[in-house]
Amino acid sequence: MAILIKNGTLVTAEKTFKADVLIQDERIARIAPAIAADSIQTLDASGKLILPGGVDPHVHLDLPMFGTVSSDDHYTGHKAAAFGGTTTVMDFVPLEESPSPSGRGARGEGESDFKYSVDLWLKKAEKAAIDYSFHMNLTQFNEKIAKQIPSLRGMGIQTLKVFTAYNGRLRLDDGSIFKALQIARENGMLVMAHCENGDVIETLTAQAVAEGHWQPEWHALTRPAWGAVESTLRMAAMAEQADSPVYIVHMNAGGEVDMLKYARERGVKVMGETCPQYLFFTVDDLRKPDGIKWICSPPMRTKEDNSRLWQGLTEGILQTVGTDHCPFYFDGTKPIVYEGSEIAIPGKELGKDDFTKIPNGLPGIQDRMPVLWTTGVRARKITANQFVSYTSTNPAKIFGLYPRKGALLEGSDADIVIWDPEKKAKYGVAMSHQRTDYNLYEGWELTGCPEKVFLRGKLIVDGEEWKGKMGDGMFLKRGDGEVL
Repeated sequence: MAILIKNGTLVTAEKTFKADVLIQDERIARIAPAIAADSIQTLDASGKLILPGGVDPHVHLDLPMFGTVSSDDHYTGHKAAAFGGTTTVMDFVPLEESPSPSGRGARGEGESDFKYSVDLWLKKAEKAAIDYSFHMNLTQFNEKIAKQIPSLRGMGIQTLKVFTAYNGRLRLDDGSIFKALQIARENGMLVMAHCENGDVIETLTAQAVAEGHWQPEWHALTRPAWGAVESTLRMAAMAEQADSPVYIVHMNAGGEVDMLKYARERGVKVMGETCPQYLFFTVDDLRKPDGIKWICSPPMRTKEDNSRLWQGLTEGILQTVGTDHCPFYFDGTKPIVYEGSEIAIPGKELGKDDFTKIPNGLPGIQDRMPVLWTTGVRARKITANQFVSYTSTNPAKIFGLYPRKGALLEGSDADIVIWDPEKKAKYGVAMSHQRTDYNLYEGWELTGCPEKVFLRGKLIVDGEEWKGKMGDGMFLKRGDGEVL
């Protein structure tokens, strides 16, 4: 079925212009002024903006952690994303052991296996409501794993995530990271990096616990910003020496922006992502009576860091804004009602008396675009075109989805958001479709929100009405990305 959107103003990463948009067979068939309607279903977008669907490069859905699981799965998280104007998300696949040859499958008897791990995550994602892709966590490294890495390209995955923190669990040593960068270079892949200093964190955490510090603020105090800053520069240095690009996830410290700028000015192929929470919140939020709500890794920093990150967006030093969406209930002992049913999932209360046991993660998949529009575009910190770049086009380009995604071009998927720049909303948990019992932006007055959201030409959000369903989403095999 064809749909014609008339009289809207299109906003892309490059320009803003008035045109009509014809949708046909899941794609954008034509963009031109005054397209004849004939007998086509027509929507009048007068006074509205037409944006490409958002692309969130960094989410964690249905992720086990600390004896519980992140509260959004690949349906509820996708639904929430759609209500925020996002139509494509990228999740992370944990590296798992395949069952042992004996068939008993006891952990430790099998071998870490990429295909087995991806198949597990594809099974979880069968309920997908929007389009999605995966990154692979590279949390172990040996000769067998090294030989498996190129096989990911055949699975449509061209990204590896490494960690410089979480000693004994997720972290790789620098030599292994360097080898992974070399393998990525040889196979046209991209390494993503979580940058903190794992050794410093382990030392400070042990000292804090020994001294009886259990309050949430100590989560931040034991993960100093300098660890993120030096690790970011260290990753950039390894990337340059390996002649391989690197993408720094969830940049949270102003010094990281400085290091990104320093490295890029010297020709290093390094790119940076930040997240909305790092633009607004600080360690002082962890000191509130409900401070566990703000626990994530890396942690909140200072107002000065907030300001420098905003500068990084204004000046175009950073490349993307993701969410690192990984939600947990504030109080998982009390059920919430989601789609008419009560559900309770253990959450942050697990660490109410011990900061080391608080599940690390925040909701944000729906909040990203409405919050950034008000605080960024309307506040004149970024332009509308930069907004589209950071939330849609740049992630699509970096991760090998452009121009199918992140674009308003003839032939692109008809992932389209009709955006009302004047729509006012008092934001918070009552408006959110994230499956959590709190919202970081509770009571914020927002101006500018999605009105209608299309996924490959299908209307899935119409005002406050959900028209999507489980299974609407498609797994996206990605091609070569760009270094921006």
